[in-house]
Amino acid sequence: GSSSSVIVAGIELANQLANLQLSDDDKLDIATKIEGHPDNVAPAIFGNLVVASYVDEHVNSIVTEFPECAFVAFIPSYELKTSDSRGVLPSDLSYKEAVAASSIANVAIAALFAGDLVKAGRAIQGDMFHERYRQKLVKEFAIVKELSGQYGAYATYLSGAGPTVMTLAPQDQAEALKTTIDGLGLDGETFILSVDKAGVVVD
Repeated sequence: GSSSSVIVAGIELANQLANLQLSDDDKLDIATKIEGHPDNVAPAIFGNLVVASYVDEHVNSIVTEFPECAFVAFIPSYELKTSDSRGVLPSDLSYKEAVAASSIANVAIAALFAGDLVKAGRAIQGDMFHERYRQKLVKEFAIVKELSGQYGAYATYLSGAGPTVMTLAPQDQAEALKTTIDGLGLDGETFILSVDKAGVVVD
């Protein structure tokens, strides 16, 4: 998401200096054209949970509150190039697989909108689009996922293309989970994060 943050900051800087009076939707249109997709620029602009699509150069987005939970991020010390992470993905999915994968994604989003982290977590961990291909690239994934389950985690998944391993956990279990992950002596750092609800802000 670093490239997205830079893009959004640049657009906001131009907006302020030139008094362009851009709406958030205007900023999203510009940022998406630069980035090529709205996946990261949309939440950088709006904050919270954003569901967005970009088809035929037209952006659609919906913003809502993310359910209350903690994000426990294990960040390996090594880099995983996006090109390598994309390289393990199949070029095609069968129609049957695509329908199944889409239905799982739909349930994940609907459950998040409904505030049901249990159902959302099951759907997130059932992803069929990318994670089953990329997990092998992050050797710590399996052990963090197994450990997180012992602390009532809702889901453990790869953040974007990786290598960060993200866990959605009950807020009252986050510190204990972080301490336990740290105690494994893995090659990386663990952080407890929260959702940015403000998006881009000018002070």
